[in-house]
Amino acid sequence: MTLPSTDTRVSYPDGDTVSTGTVLHVEPLADGRSAVVLDRTAFHPVDTAWPDQPADRGRMRWGAAEAQIVGGVTGGIHDGELLLGRELPVRMGTPEWTFVVGHVIEGEAPEVGAEVEVSVDEGYRHALSAGHTGCHLASLALDAALAEAWTKAVSTDALGAPGFDAAAIQTSRIEEFGSTDVYRIGKSLRKKGFDVTALDDLDAVAARANAALAAWVASGASVRIERDGDAISARRTWVCALPDQEARIPCGGTHLAGLDAVEAITVALEATDVEGGRELRMRTTISLRG
Repeated sequence: MTLPSTDTRVSYPDGDTVSTGTVLHVEPLADGRSAVVLDRTAFHPVDTAWPDQPADRGRMRWGAAEAQIVGGVTGGIHDGELLLGRELPVRMGTPEWTFVVGHVIEGEAPEVGAEVEVSVDEGYRHALSAGHTGCHLASLALDAALAEAWTKAVSTDALGAPGFDAAAIQTSRIEEFGSTDVYRIGKSLRKKGFDVTALDDLDAVAARANAALAAWVASGASVRIERDGDAISARRTWVCALPDQEARIPCGGTHLAGLDAVEAITVALEATDVEGGRELRMRTTISLRG
């Protein structure tokens, strides 16, 4: 069976939740499932390289048939082979690879060449978009709250503060109306010049971060996604027009259109001792107006 030679075109960066596409390939999976590859889709998959945002939920319809989309993964095609999800050994955009979205469904699958409609659960998408927007802002607020903790120059974040988030992040998980980020505070971070005593009073750190978040929310700043093209592999950037400076962060996820609909964004911090250092956990919660 011939595999696609062009990247899947995606419209979820524009906020789309419904799309129509042509089936280019159907890959059999275990347990009676299939991964359906379309030429275009509004469905947001899990990014293999940085799987922070879960896949959308939704349905696929063709003719009189329909199926629930139980998962969505990114995949790559190289030398006539399709590799999906964790099997993908390269990053998105690697030359000489074709990158696709695999819509995972159970049971009957549409045939190659069929036209299908994909519809995304709008409520779930909105909740994840809120969580992802809050996650970006929380990371910037945490960086600002810890700006004085560095004794050496380090790479800066999108607002020019020392980048604690980038230097220490271990895992990030986007959730409905929130996120959880885990940071490693160990020997390597200390070598970079981070004074770990800055985390002795976590309530004070959280208070500084929450003050910054409150000011940004009050501004009602607009949010947009800029992208080089509509291919799944195209570079995408989250842009938030904060009062003092525009923040720009590379991101392949989905987001709110602005902070005008946000009631509050708050963070809570917790540290635990682990082998070789400490682990800092930041829980971000975002609430919307109405």
